[in-house]
Amino acid sequence: MDYNLLTILGPTAAGKTRLSAQIANRFNGEILSADSRQVYIGMDIGTGKDIIDYSVGDFKIPYHLIDIISPKDEFSMFQFRKMFYESFLDIKGRNKLPILAGGTGLFIHSILKNYSMQEVNFSGERFEELSQMELNDLIDILKSQNVSLHNTTDLTDKKRIIKAILIAESNDNEFKSPVNINSFVIGVRVERSKIKENIKARLKERLENGMIDEAKKLIADGITYKKLHFFGLEYKYLALYLSGELNYNDMQQKLYSAICEFAKKQMTWFRKMEKEGIIIHWIEGADFNEAEKLVKENFGL
Repeated sequence: MDYNLLTILGPTAAGKTRLSAQIANRFNGEILSADSRQVYIGMDIGTGKDIIDYSVGDFKIPYHLIDIISPKDEFSMFQFRKMFYESFLDIKGRNKLPILAGGTGLFIHSILKNYSMQEVNFSGERFEELSQMELNDLIDILKSQNVSLHNTTDLTDKKRIIKAILIAESNDNEFKSPVNINSFVIGVRVERSKIKENIKARLKERLENGMIDEAKKLIADGITYKKLHFFGLEYKYLALYLSGELNYNDMQQKLYSAICEFAKKQMTWFRKMEKEGIIIHWIEGADFNEAEKLVKENFGL
């Protein structure tokens, strides 16, 4: 099978970024980030950009879709798709291997399934597909579409949420995928207990190395506590701490639990993708040798 994209996915703290950089270095590739928060400038520590991981030896691996928009602006899944295809075609045009890497399930899914938005149809296949989803997943999709939610959508009414999603998607009906994506997918799987250890150690390091100051700077630059809440996870709990609603210890504990729950939710997304027929070749941990072998076998490199 002829693949034109390599995708490396997995839960947070699994080592995806480092592995992706090593694979890019080995096979003359460039990385397309599939992270819904790393697009924002100035949100570095909290989103875990870990730019140092893109350096392999003395070589800096080129990356795309990171640091492309102000946190004062909105970023939707549709913008992600358009920018993804622009970068993808650029990378392919220079005879390099495009590598989609990250953990935002919705963004990855939109590329692997070649989303193409149609006119609003409240009884078609997309309606049936959305009807099978859980309420929280539908809310996540709606939020990702840059839709103003206050006073417009009842977030407890599943049918209203589905209708809002279909309307939002129809607004993008002028955009069609310029190329058919056929991706080979590698999944990094790590024992849940090990993921929790990694999350705890990483959170401690980030709190000790400027993550709170980063949130303070965002606020000083005009980002509201409400907007920080919208960004979720680290920024939500830092906002609660800085506004005096949580003490430091409670913030740290609640944030740790939220990140662990997020990692679990990511794996649920990936299992859902497999049920839809997307084949994920799982490797145990960020094993470069195993990933290298899979790429060699399937890309003929």
